[in-house]
Amino acid sequence: MVLKAVVVGCLAVLGAAAALRVFGFWTVLVGLGLCLVPRRSRGYIHVAISTIRRDLRCLFVIRKVKRSMYHHLRNKHTIPELFVQTALKHPNKTALIYEPTGESWTFGVLLEECYAVAHWALGQGWSEGDVVALFLESCPTVVPLWMGLAMVGIEAAFINSNLRLDPLLHCVRVSGAKALVFGTELTEAVQEVSNSLESEIILFRCGQEQKEIKSLHIHNLDELLSRSSKHKPTYTLKKDFNDVLFYIYTSGTTGMPKPAVVVHSRYFRITAFGFHSFGLKSSDILYNCLPLYHSAGTIMGMGQCVLFGMTIVMRRKFSASRFWVDCVKHQCTVIQYIGEICRYLVAQPVRQSEAQHQVRVAFGNGLRQSVWEEFVRRFKIPKIGEFYGATECNCSLINIDGKVGACGFNSRILPSFYPVRLMQIQENGEMLRDKQGLCVPCQPGQPGMLVGRINNIDPLRRFDGYVDKDSTNKKIAHNIFKKGDSAYISGDVMVMDEYGYIYFRDRSGDTFRWRGENISTTEVEGVLSTLLGHADVAVYGVSVPGVEGKAGMAAIGHTGDSFDLDTFLINVKKSLPSYARPQFLRLMSVVETTGTFKITKTKLQQEGYKPQNSSEKMYFLDTQADRYVEVTDALYQDITEGRIYL
Repeated sequence: MVLKAVVVGCLAVLGAAAALRVFGFWTVLVGLGLCLVPRRSRGYIHVAISTIRRDLRCLFVIRKVKRSMYHHLRNKHTIPELFVQTALKHPNKTALIYEPTGESWTFGVLLEECYAVAHWALGQGWSEGDVVALFLESCPTVVPLWMGLAMVGIEAAFINSNLRLDPLLHCVRVSGAKALVFGTELTEAVQEVSNSLESEIILFRCGQEQKEIKSLHIHNLDELLSRSSKHKPTYTLKKDFNDVLFYIYTSGTTGMPKPAVVVHSRYFRITAFGFHSFGLKSSDILYNCLPLYHSAGTIMGMGQCVLFGMTIVMRRKFSASRFWVDCVKHQCTVIQYIGEICRYLVAQPVRQSEAQHQVRVAFGNGLRQSVWEEFVRRFKIPKIGEFYGATECNCSLINIDGKVGACGFNSRILPSFYPVRLMQIQENGEMLRDKQGLCVPCQPGQPGMLVGRINNIDPLRRFDGYVDKDSTNKKIAHNIFKKGDSAYISGDVMVMDEYGYIYFRDRSGDTFRWRGENISTTEVEGVLSTLLGHADVAVYGVSVPGVEGKAGMAAIGHTGDSFDLDTFLINVKKSLPSYARPQFLRLMSVVETTGTFKITKTKLQQEGYKPQNSSEKMYFLDTQADRYVEVTDALYQDITEGRIYL
């Protein structure tokens, strides 16, 4: 059996190598790993043969990206420097196209605008390490703003354009910004906080002029940039590849947003992995309708233009009705998605444009398994590039071969090569520890917490954290893989199958326990949304006095005709086990989401199942009557006082 395992393993490696047309060190390394692993069962050999091609392909992507990163690290390159190289290769090529205006910028023009911003920043007397907050809706101006600032070491802080009042003030303050640049479309939002803005913050406004804010002195940035030099500044940047580039804020779904540190090497790593993993080309035209205050839009998307010379079609805001029209108009070959965009597109009526596009790759994160196959089938997308990763994390995953539903994988042949693991968790959410105090890895089928070993010498394993050190420390745990080590704790629960494919299960804290079972809100949301024609659905657990665990509740976005509760319950009973069926329903006109389509559940959980207002309906699953009944004030009292059995 041992000899057979060795032979089969080596043949698998050589076959995969031949298919990939690569031999040498990595092939030998994987072959030795396959042959020397102590497990020699038939099942393991089957897994090895089934996954060797995938694993080898990912190893070569990792090797390629890592070699490039070490090259840039040795030469102290920066992202602006790499962009200059990109722009000078083809100055007349279109870099950006903006919808809905149709305005376009060539790489040469974009570079000149970056230089103009750099000269303006130097003229303000700012020094390397100073911060300028950017508060604008997505538009081409955002790109030369952060890039031009970075050319002279100034760090941009991208502020969510949907924020108002206290959250907006918080983000400006924690950034330590010397100045705030905002778009005229956000004048009212700035005016609302004008009395609370720090007096030393300088305000700059760009875009078509609107009414002035009487209480504040505001500089016209457009005029200043029009008078600024468009030649390369004679400034020598002191920063290098591992220094701060800019700040991206977390979504703030569980509290105030936190500014995450993005260094130059992290920007390169995220962009390069996407480019090489999903088979993108510099000749591609990418459709990006994601907000530029988010890492997906400004790094994974816009980075393809900055580093690889791709043309980007940018839309100010996502429009489901215009999505395929834009793709056809501009002959887009790649599209980018996030969160629920694919579900919104599937829910749209059939349009002629969706059959005329030239898209060959769709990449992003958060494509639900319940939508995946319908999205591919309806829109005939040849390749899906799903990935997992947060702005600050060091444990990103990539689904390199289009496995439906998976957000990535970890090799079952050489699991130690990429130090990312799923660790077993207890009911309280804490990671399980063995007798030595180390974390216990998950076996296939066991849900666990995703963690990534930290090694700040390795550019792939760095964890730069947040501006706030306390927030950074909360994401780090020790003694995970071995004594004395440290790891980034993602806070996300996932599960791995026997082939190493990893599937997102839930955010830590979203999973709740009911009737002795752990309920995944993400899985239930996917089922309910599909039953309701891809409607917005938020699932969460609510506490009921005197009842163990949390009862499942679903907030459903519903407008128009009456909601057929009986049919809904029949379908729910067919699709979900009894313990996973929502005990409470809340029908709302709109289920609130963030600008990146993440459902905000905190307020919903706090409000629970108590009737809120006449414009909404609240229902309770009466198991004895086998139907959903409306929650009145009297019924609410009966439930909370234990007179109604759940």
